Amino acid sequence: MDNNTSAILKEWAEKYNDEQYFREDPIIFPKRFAEMMRSGKCGLKDIEIAAVFAAHFAWGRRAMIVRDCGRLFDHMDWKPYDYVMKREWRDDDASIHRTVKWSETAAICRRLKDLYSGSDSMESLAVPDIRTRIFGQKEDLKAPNKKINMMRRWLVRNDGRVDLGVWKNTSPSGLLIPLDVHVYDVAVILGLTGRKQKDITTVKEITGAFADIFPGDPCKGDFALFGYGVTHPEKK
Repeated sequence: MDNNTSAILKEWAEKYNDEQYFREDPIIFPKRFAEMMRSGKCGLKDIEIAAVFAAHFAWGRRAMIVRDCGRLFDHMDWKPYDYVMKREWRDDDASIHRTVKWSETAAICRRLKDLYSGSDSMESLAVPDIRTRIFGQKEDLKAPNKKINMMRRWLVRNDGRVDLGVWKNTSPSGLLIPLDVHVYDVAVILGLTGRKQKDITTVKEITGAFADIFPGDPCKGDFALFGYGVTHPEKK
């Protein structure tokens, strides 16, 4: 990567790592619970559960994601940990977000209850464990795991801007870029990868490129990719 591209990515990351660009974004839900925790109104598990569902719903238009996340947390009476542990989950085939059914949210709640019955946090779970033990997906060592990597970015990065920094025992240096089609397309345009597959190897390649630009904090590059979308709307 040439110095000019690197400088532009640094500029975008610095500019767009700002709350004003994420007021209609699924991160607002775990962020709200993080603010409540600071005033003693909820705990870490509420934030984690909010992050799980906000990340799980994070596909489609942002306004729709925010609307449907709001519906879910309204149903939980804005007490996600209590809702999970009471086992009175809504469990039917009606849609809550696009193809996500209430029965799917109930299954996630069931797995979260199992986790929290023996642990105070999911921070110690590796990405493949979160995939299988929380989201109930089959093991897939090639999967990019976009929603899990996004959720971990929210919970780990701690620069006092957009992300929450509530997981204190995980280093930002070990985070991976959340890879979806838009992120992949931008990464190719910027020369961060030349691979055709949208898999974990490509995730690591893009993350490695950002590790050279943002040492110790490669996921800061996620804001640079967001910045490309803002500055090049015709490419979105």
